Amino acid sequence: MESMTGTFQQMKTAVKKRRSPGSQLLVAIVAVFLFAYFLIVAYPLFWMAINSLKVTDEIYSSNWALPSKWMFSNYAEAWDKGVSDYFFNSLWITAVTIVLTVLTGAFSAYGLSRFQFRGKYAILALLSAGMMFSPQVSLIPLFKLVQTLHIYNTGWALILPYVAFRTSLTVLLIRSFFLSLPKELEESAFLDGCSSLGIFFRIFLPLSKPIMMTTVILTAYWAWNEFMFAIIFIDSDSEKTITAGLLAFRDALYTDWGVLMAGLIISALPLILLFIFMQKHFIRGLSEGGVKG
Repeated sequence: MESMTGTFQQMKTAVKKRRSPGSQLLVAIVAVFLFAYFLIVAYPLFWMAINSLKVTDEIYSSNWALPSKWMFSNYAEAWDKGVSDYFFNSLWITAVTIVLTVLTGAFSAYGLSRFQFRGKYAILALLSAGMMFSPQVSLIPLFKLVQTLHIYNTGWALILPYVAFRTSLTVLLIRSFFLSLPKELEESAFLDGCSSLGIFFRIFLPLSKPIMMTTVILTAYWAWNEFMFAIIFIDSDSEKTITAGLLAFRDALYTDWGVLMAGLIISALPLILLFIFMQKHFIRGLSEGGVKG
């Protein structure tokens, strides 16, 4: 009984220490800092969203006031003037990039985490080295390769480089997560007669949902917003992605800022919604994906 009373007193003391004025002040300072950071990040998007519902004259006269007339027609006009084509081009290119990157990364990570073979650590070293190089370094060789493969001015001219440049990070993230899974699960499955491929699909993939969602978000963010390859490898206006297409859209609507900003909001909306719905898996995947290396 005395030991239980002593333990209870220790818990109360610990709680009081955690609620000390110094710790509360620190929490308040961190909260204010994070709120200020949020305002800095959200300021351009919020400003753009307000002005996307105005006519051009009102943007110049009162760019921070609420619209006197809510011009939702700006979004319909932007969509009809070409944003829809750019949007769907980006959508299918990003979707294919995600599928190929995640599948390639998952299969590679499974082999590198669960099998021993000659050259394994050399492959890991090459994957780590691949993250150090900027895509701009390989621009000229890639341009010649795209022309040699006769995929210039097609979506595959973007998909293949996107997958190549995101594979290193994807493999290392998923491999770290796979290493944290207990080997007893794999051994039990082997005893039940499950093959290596069956273990991958029935055990590893279902347990790896957080890290898979993390790689989906990271890959989608990079593929959707990539600009350099999109303006060099795609020349036809009908094949442009939304980042490159909005550049031409701006030149066509250089006086109609309301419609242009509506197009920018449309381009940003998919990633915002993706992160909102997957943020729980994203944070969990990042924290659990760095357990082991």
